[in-house]
Amino acid sequence: MSNAFDRRRFLALSAAAAGLAAAPRALARQGRPPASNADSAPAIWAGYDKAIVIDALGGPGSANREDEAAPLGAAEIADARASGVTAANVTVGPVGAVAGAFEETVKQIAYWEREIDTRPDALMKVKSAADLAAAKSSRRFGLVYGFQDTLCLGDDVGRLDTFYGLGVRVVQLTYNRRNLLGDGCLEPGNAGLSGLGREVVERMNALGMLVDLSHCGQRTTAEGIEASKKPVAITHAGCAALAPLPRNKSDEDLRRLADRGGVVGVYLMPFLRTKGQPMAEDVIRHVEHAVQVCGEDHVGIGTDGTISAVALTPEYLRRFREDIANRRRRGISAPGEGEEVYTFVPDLNTPRRMETLAAALRARGHSDARVAKILGGNFARLFSEVWR
Repeated sequence: MSNAFDRRRFLALSAAAAGLAAAPRALARQGRPPASNADSAPAIWAGYDKAIVIDALGGPGSANREDEAAPLGAAEIADARASGVTAANVTVGPVGAVAGAFEETVKQIAYWEREIDTRPDALMKVKSAADLAAAKSSRRFGLVYGFQDTLCLGDDVGRLDTFYGLGVRVVQLTYNRRNLLGDGCLEPGNAGLSGLGREVVERMNALGMLVDLSHCGQRTTAEGIEASKKPVAITHAGCAALAPLPRNKSDEDLRRLADRGGVVGVYLMPFLRTKGQPMAEDVIRHVEHAVQVCGEDHVGIGTDGTISAVALTPEYLRRFREDIANRRRRGISAPGEGEEVYTFVPDLNTPRRMETLAAALRARGHSDARVAKILGGNFARLFSEVWR
């Protein structure tokens, strides 16, 4: 398929992002489930502005930016403020086998510190439940520093104290591959948590850092839930019962998570389906399945994307292909990734995607109270229980 066709197809979908009723179906017609009531939902939800809205994996910025080290632009700041998101778990640090991971992590933390210092009217650092409330009341975008890999720790558990002091509050134990703490979801050995991994979980509990098991292998996930004395998170994943891919979690592990007070965040990623481009209805299917398995107090959203909408420019398409090829070379590309599917949901391609999603859930009969929990109330509760 040509880039020109891709772009026309994307633009037709993005034009309807403000209202799901108008979203064309051409992008993911093959193999799509039957249409849901979400397709006729309005784009707004009356409770949105009052709700605590948390993106459990995301943050300000744009997938179209050419220089990731450049300061946020005026449009990116405006999108963050307009999004209505109270706070997001923003990734600091590299993933996969990377030399100088400790230094790179410190460098990325310094980047966000400078952004906060430069725009204190729009951004603030969130380290506690009180900070989360302050972000909401002041209408600033809260940044929760988090890891998606623990390469920066090496074999030194004491580095957790250093990063806690720098504001890190969420730590994902592994990425897709094996590291010193345990096996990621792409490791065929499925070896689970290492002894060092158990030490790290114990220290995180003592410090008040949230254990994240999103990219972990099945045994690492199950053992991480059991090893932690505090509730844990799966900040961004899907349901394996609906799409049996390595990045998704089994009903058994989701129940374990919920039984111990944890929260799973449903992502807006290709892994919501085994074939074709995921749409808003796919996100809703996974949210509803997770609610059925875990209960409404244990489900949230972790988009795994940037706040600003994606523009499907030729430059973006080129960099998207290069990124997929690079991830494959590094051995960290998960089944379900590919050039034929984008890493965002086209009919939620707007800074107000959380509101659009909330409206779709409300239109399907979910109560205002449940929608508020899914949008961020559940993660806010989890943060308050785990953070000191």
